[in-house]
Amino acid sequence: MAASSSLTLGFISGIGMPELLIVGMIMLLLFGNRLPSVMRSLGIGITEFKKGIKGEGLTEPNATLEDQRRTDDASR
Repeated sequence: MAASSSLTLGFISGIGMPELLIVGMIMLLLFGNRLPSVMRSLGIGITEFKKGIKGEGLTEPNATLEDQRRTDDASR
C-alpha cells in the first residue's frame, strides 16, 4: 500500500494542503480576532472532558468555570 500525502475520509476523496489552507482562511474570516478565545475555550473543553472521563475534578455542579479553576489551582 503506497503512502498518500492526503488524508482520506469515507465520503471525502482527499484533503490536501490547499484544502486545509482554504479552511484556515475561512476560519480567519469568520472568527477574526476572536479566534484565540475560541481555541482557548476549545482547549478548556477538551481538558474538562478528559477530566470527566477520568473522574477527576468532580466539583459542585453549579460552580462557575472560574471557581473550578481556582480550586484546581489551589489543590496543586
